[in-house]
Amino acid sequence: MGKKVLLSGWINKIRDHGNLLFLDLRDNYGITQCIIDNENKNFSKIEKIQLETVISINGKVLDRSTETINKEIKTGEIEVSIESFNILGTCKELPMPIFSDQEYAEEIRLKYRFLDLRRKKIHENIILRSKVISFIRNEMSNLGFLEFQTPILTSSSPEGARDFLVPSRLNPGKFYALPQAPQQFKQLIMVSGFDKYFQIAPCFRDEDARADRSPGEFYQLDLEMSFVEQEDVFNVVEKLLISTFKKFSNKKLMFNKFPKITYSDALLKYGSDKPDLRNPLIINDITDIFTREDVSFEIFKKLVKTGSRVRCIVTKSTQDKPRSFFDNIDKWAKDQGASGLAYFTIEESDEIFAKGPIGKFFSREALEKIMEKTQAKVGDSVFLACDKQKELEKITSLARDKIAKDLDLIDENIFAFCWVIDYPMFERDEQTNKIEFSHNPFSMPQGDIGKINFEKPLDILAYQYDIVCNGIELSSGAIRNHIPELMYKLFSIAGYDKKQVDEKFSGMINALSYGAPPHGGIAPGIDRIVMLLANEKNIREVTMFPMNQNAQDLMMDAPSNVSENQLKELSLLLKLKK
Repeated sequence: MGKKVLLSGWINKIRDHGNLLFLDLRDNYGITQCIIDNENKNFSKIEKIQLETVISINGKVLDRSTETINKEIKTGEIEVSIESFNILGTCKELPMPIFSDQEYAEEIRLKYRFLDLRRKKIHENIILRSKVISFIRNEMSNLGFLEFQTPILTSSSPEGARDFLVPSRLNPGKFYALPQAPQQFKQLIMVSGFDKYFQIAPCFRDEDARADRSPGEFYQLDLEMSFVEQEDVFNVVEKLLISTFKKFSNKKLMFNKFPKITYSDALLKYGSDKPDLRNPLIINDITDIFTREDVSFEIFKKLVKTGSRVRCIVTKSTQDKPRSFFDNIDKWAKDQGASGLAYFTIEESDEIFAKGPIGKFFSREALEKIMEKTQAKVGDSVFLACDKQKELEKITSLARDKIAKDLDLIDENIFAFCWVIDYPMFERDEQTNKIEFSHNPFSMPQGDIGKINFEKPLDILAYQYDIVCNGIELSSGAIRNHIPELMYKLFSIAGYDKKQVDEKFSGMINALSYGAPPHGGIAPGIDRIVMLLANEKNIREVTMFPMNQNAQDLMMDAPSNVSENQLKELSLLLKLKK
């Protein structure tokens, strides 16, 4: 102690104790308490300084007394007695306070993001992001991967989200596109003879914002491997995610070997292909119960005859819950646009019976059948919904989450990873009735290539997979189709002729015809990984300079107007919609 030091930083807070001023000086590493008494000639000058002014302090390090030690900060056992100071940067009146993590309007936070980033929680989030990326880079190198950079200016793709287009000055009337992902390039890297590639890749998609998706741009860990099958990709990704999440979080991992759930099972049991496995509730299909003579719930029986299905969620030992608990869930379902959630509780006197608004419509034998199908027991409650399959999946997925939260069933101190596998290669567009790719058009279909029934495209499954954690999709991936003839065939089912494929994917299809290895990969989202590790609900809390919901950068005023000369150079003429 007693060592002379020079500290520089921002004035985080000043506390006036009459004859003594306490000044909290903040820098990238944290806060140091500095003190000055009224006998020092600088006392009155420091007293008047605006918060967030940048200063340097010369002083002496002192031990704090035992009763004033602050265990909340790293420097909590010492303080610096100020001898002199210099102002390095003045500060105007602040639009928002920095010393607290109080919530402020998004517009203010994004306009003054450079101030927002000084606040403790978000500052630590961004530091965490940097450490996570550095760790991932090191782990990928240890796993034998090489890091390469792929082009930012590329060609437009007909698949996926809307492209961001960049006009070419040297090629008037033509446009580059910013890459939605390095998909084609990373496959070309495999064709080039490299067998393990990765990069922390910027991706650009003209999509609407969501809590877990930034508008405009995002970053992903893009990786690809040659001479691999699906399981090889899984092994690499599981090793990486387990080591990353153990390194940067104290939360437990529910699984050290991630379970694999088929796409069809995910939609049935969880109502979603992004299941939160921390939630123990399972959805069951009990449509056949409503074809029985001893079930008289006519509303559902009539709907079943027209093609609707019935699914239910069983809650354990909820017989003592008040009527309001059940009615509130029914009302909530109606607020979501559904017809509600019917319910009953299984009870037993001389025999099993159902208590609740619809209980009288079920015989003992029908109840026993429901109990057999759902593993429900006496004292459990059953919530039921009836609708066409897609609407039914939507409401039961939401209800599963809602009921689990109301019953406090979800352990927030767990990460539950899983793989969702066996996606269908194609799906039918409900509006146009056309067959289209359901996931990634470059994926390899499952099965013996010579025996695939292309006449039934909706039955074809692909080697496509998603990695999901706590109900958040971290990434999609696939084993790629490296056979040009097969690619032409699959694209023809989706309505593309050979000429269109050659035009749209000329680089890819040409390269695959010169000896391409089997290959596959995936691209976990960096932003979402950090969001989970930081325990944040919104991706903007882990992004340094995010845009707002309308894809605007309020700080830099982008997008902005450009001059007539710039447009002229690019051979462009604006014709705005009225």
